[in-house]
Amino acid sequence: MGIISKYEALNRAREIGLDLVEVAPTSDPPVCRIMDYGKWQYEQKRKVREAHKKSQHHTATLKEIRLRPETDKRDLEIKLKHGREFLEKGHKVQFTMFFRGRQMLHRDRGYAVLDQITELLQDLAKVERPAKMAGRRMTLLIVPK
Repeated sequence: MGIISKYEALNRAREIGLDLVEVAPTSDPPVCRIMDYGKWQYEQKRKVREAHKKSQHHTATLKEIRLRPETDKRDLEIKLKHGREFLEKGHKVQFTMFFRGRQMLHRDRGYAVLDQITELLQDLAKVERPAKMAGRRMTLLIVPK
């Protein structure tokens, strides 16, 4: 609109039903804009919220699935299904096998189960940390391809 007086600018903004917003107060003369300030503020907040959502969406979290050496075949299938869902969503999955008492004598069964899991999920994931014993637990960490 060019250079106009402050009062004339305010009157034009009131006629349209919008706000007169000072955009560059340090310039000579100061630059103002006629706009809906409330709507502009809302859009800025929405942009920040969307950016925050997108940044949160891509973070891969670690999901843990707990097992026992004598976990039943059907239960193992269900746990594998959950692991597959986590991997499809982009999460890392840690399978943890707990041993109690005399089960410690049969660690080979634990390794066999974790090897079977690795084999069944190899189409979707790769092993980041192979199965290894730490105290009374055995862990396997897999990540999506």
